[in-house]
Amino acid sequence: MTSTHPSTTDPDLFLASASPRRAEILERMGVRFQTVPQAVDEQVLPDETPEVFVFRLALEKARAGWVGLGGDGHVPVLGADTAVVVDDTLLGKPADRDAALGMLEQLSGRTHRVLTAIAMVDGQRELTRLSLSMVTLRHLGTAEREAYWRSGEPIDKAGGYAIQGRGGVFVEQLEGSYSGVMGLPMVETHDLLTEFGIDYQSRWLAEQ
Repeated sequence: MTSTHPSTTDPDLFLASASPRRAEILERMGVRFQTVPQAVDEQVLPDETPEVFVFRLALEKARAGWVGLGGDGHVPVLGADTAVVVDDTLLGKPADRDAALGMLEQLSGRTHRVLTAIAMVDGQRELTRLSLSMVTLRHLGTAEREAYWRSGEPIDKAGGYAIQGRGGVFVEQLEGSYSGVMGLPMVETHDLLTEFGIDYQSRWLAEQ
């Protein structure tokens, strides 16, 4: 299903994601887009590193979006995937309360990596970029982790927390890209837009 966002007549791209956070970032940048959410198998393959994993899923989502649109248009498709990594263990979205609380316990008082890969395809080219951020969470007590779970925020977030939501109060230090931790790094997205000749910034002047 294709979802249209405000001012998306003649879109710059299609976003192969249902994430409201990624949509919010594109809207903040002033990019015109429509969403074409894609469901792909997010199981980690044997001996697959976290970097290879996020690159693969970002590309699979973008490719699936392109195929779903008929594969004969001129507007590219953007896919993205985010992973939280601690001790070389990849933490996805928690399936239930126990998984979420376990993830938060693992991350409590420690520094972890957040990887976000993005991919853009148009049937002729496939380009990718990777954002790496280091995030340190303060110590989280049992009662605080339980209360956070009951807020409902962890359930669909990689690593079980959202830096842009209530989980932001856990973040003691961030080295890297805030938007990358949210799920769509703005600098890398700008790079891909430029590579595909999408001059979205020219509209900024028209808004003055």
